Amino acid sequence: MTHAILIESDVPGATLWRRGKVRDVYEAGGDRLVMVASDRLSAFDVVFPTPIPDKGRVLTQLSNFWFKRLESIVPNHLVATDLKDFPPAFRAAKALEGRAVLVDHCERIDVECVARGYISGSAWVEYKALGTVAGEPLPNGLEESARLADPIFTPATKAMTGHDENISRRQLAAQVGSDLARELEQVTLTLYRAAHAYALGRGLILADTKFEFGFHDGKLTLIDEVLTPDSSRYWDAARYKPGGTPPSYDKQYVRDFVTRSGWNKEPPAPALPADVVEGTRTRYRECYEKLVGTPLS
Repeated sequence: MTHAILIESDVPGATLWRRGKVRDVYEAGGDRLVMVASDRLSAFDVVFPTPIPDKGRVLTQLSNFWFKRLESIVPNHLVATDLKDFPPAFRAAKALEGRAVLVDHCERIDVECVARGYISGSAWVEYKALGTVAGEPLPNGLEESARLADPIFTPATKAMTGHDENISRRQLAAQVGSDLARELEQVTLTLYRAAHAYALGRGLILADTKFEFGFHDGKLTLIDEVLTPDSSRYWDAARYKPGGTPPSYDKQYVRDFVTRSGWNKEPPAPALPADVVEGTRTRYRECYEKLVGTPLS
């Protein structure tokens, strides 16, 4: 079953705080926000004109699953997932069901905290050229998609517009302070190891992922989305082998299509054909169902 597509939300009586590439964020009174995951798709930091059915519901419900599973490692911003527990303006907005969350408004740390257990994507491009990832040297002779001896932490700038850029751990320490930089690295790698072990037991390899953090009441808090096909690279464990790019359950399918199409990765993004839309939708839903163990509700 495919639910109604949501390209852009509109909640009468609610104040829009920010509209991001994928999420619409509303003020919810006090120190809280409502985050709505649309079906918009962003790749190469550009929003595409073609939505992906069910995408926002997958992102929201998979994040909720992971927030609960990982809350013993680090607190998160989640307050409520049922519309009846939201402020009055949102309760009748049926289009938001399954794709909206009520969260604590945190002071965001403007860094993408990336964990990589395998060398792929932009990390592979840098390694081939320089033998490094995020400026840190890696052993010679690695193959594409090879598993690393230990997961590595490769932070990146958090860009509101344009492209995020990898930074070194030294640059991160200069930006946020050495104590916080060490804490971000430790928490990021702990989360990654826990998620990788769980996903492997469900037949998926979590190759890499990114987390975002903020502060709430002075405590480091996990925010935004967690371990979704938008923020993570998932591979089919049964089909994995190093030396190439394994089949994945994320938006690499779209990236590969638009790269083959000759698009220059600058706005405007091209429209996506129906088969690419359906292929992406199927991958997102399969990723959810493999990890959670139940169909998308």
